[in-house]
Amino acid sequence: MSVDPLQREEGLGTQAASGVAWLAAQKWVVRAFGFATLLVLTRELSPREFGVVAAALTVIPMVYLLADLGFSTYLLQAEDLDQRSLSTALWASAAAGLVLSAGLVAVAPLLAAAFAVPELVDVLRALVLAIVPTVLAGVPLALLRRAMEFRTVALQGVVAALLAQAVAVTVALLGGGVWALVSQVVVGQWVIAVLAWRRAAWRPSLALSLGEFRRMATFGLRVSSVDLVATSRLWAEGWIITVALGPTAFGLLSIAQRLVQTAQELTAASLVPVSTVVFAKVRGSSDRLRSSYTKALGVAYAVVAPFMCVIVVTAPVLVPALFGSQWRASVAPAQALAVAGIITLGAMVDHGLFYGLGRPGAWLGYAVVVDAATVATTAVAVRWGLVGVAFGFVVVAVLATLARWVLVARALGTSGLAVARPFGTLLVPTAAAAAAGVLVMRAVEGAGPPVAQVLAGGLAVTLVYLGLLRWLGRRILVDTLSVLPVPDRVRCRAGRVLRLDAGGA
Repeated sequence: MSVDPLQREEGLGTQAASGVAWLAAQKWVVRAFGFATLLVLTRELSPREFGVVAAALTVIPMVYLLADLGFSTYLLQAEDLDQRSLSTALWASAAAGLVLSAGLVAVAPLLAAAFAVPELVDVLRALVLAIVPTVLAGVPLALLRRAMEFRTVALQGVVAALLAQAVAVTVALLGGGVWALVSQVVVGQWVIAVLAWRRAAWRPSLALSLGEFRRMATFGLRVSSVDLVATSRLWAEGWIITVALGPTAFGLLSIAQRLVQTAQELTAASLVPVSTVVFAKVRGSSDRLRSSYTKALGVAYAVVAPFMCVIVVTAPVLVPALFGSQWRASVAPAQALAVAGIITLGAMVDHGLFYGLGRPGAWLGYAVVVDAATVATTAVAVRWGLVGVAFGFVVVAVLATLARWVLVARALGTSGLAVARPFGTLLVPTAAAAAAGVLVMRAVEGAGPPVAQVLAGGLAVTLVYLGLLRWLGRRILVDTLSVLPVPDRVRCRAGRVLRLDAGGA
């Protein structure tokens, strides 16, 4: 019996909304406990120790990517998969991971010398223990995501993160220093791998296909190249900052980045894995593709912008209150990165769009240009310290976003203005909310405890933002409420409070 296209679209939309809700819920739980963990770690570890591990973590993702070969992304968008294809992907990735892990152990002293950080040798070699489970979990996780089992993926992520955070806090309180951060990474990856294999209920065979390997490698080379370019940029930035300003400065920047990344992961990051699958399923219909893209982009902007605004407005009080006065130099970088985060937010959705369309090569070209510009800007701006580096990120973010709008418009067969419209709609509420928050923070400066000041600034941002968004972007607000990970009664109540049931959408 045939399925009505409208029913099929509604079913896919329901699955997508459920996936976003579960992944968002995972991010909230993990980050809520993760922030508590970070509060402990920033008081037990020095900025230099954070900088050492941050430097190591600019190298490790490169090994992940080279070992995966882009195969896990190929599995997400392939129309048909069989046992031979899955087994080929697993064994090829496992072999690559083994070779690369051995190579990392060998070159660790050279990397430590390049960063001028001797203690980096042991940290890099220990993090090899996280590479094995990451590679092995690629195929099972791809199978779960392909089946839209985002609830399972979310719950596994929560369990892994909580166990890893508990280990990290224990090691830190015992005086373990950098090994608290290392153990957190290793334990988290192993737990995810074990749980993914258990749930996927799939076992590899020795039946391999050279032809399938070639098809996956052709696609995966483009995918892994995009990610490799990004991780190479992170490595280059880390190397420039560590050599020029020292590991302490890189540690200060890493905390600013964590603060901004946490806000992103608590909001729009859950859209990316879901949108990739959705775009792949609707790419045969131009109208459905454009509609799905516009909705995902609007929701992403709507949810993330107020969080970024709160960081910009409250960072002078928020950062030292959360992490301690020794992290005060992270304030300006956090503010600049939050501004850049608003500007470049659409890149997360666009990333999923091009992968869902099966066109990673186009995204690769964009990534190479933007990341090269970012590294060049960092090399110039580092002479002005962390503030200069962070300001450089904002400049590159503006130029990269303009270029990305043109690229996406061509892929969707629409105009650049249509792609930019969600950002333009959110620009006025975001700017007005930031201005209101700054005024309130100045008014309450020194009056009461830090938490009260932060709450006052955050409340001002939220009220002004929602008020203007309801007026200027009602449709975006309705779409956002539809994917929030909350019970229906809460969603309906929020809609009534915002009066979204009046005046149409």
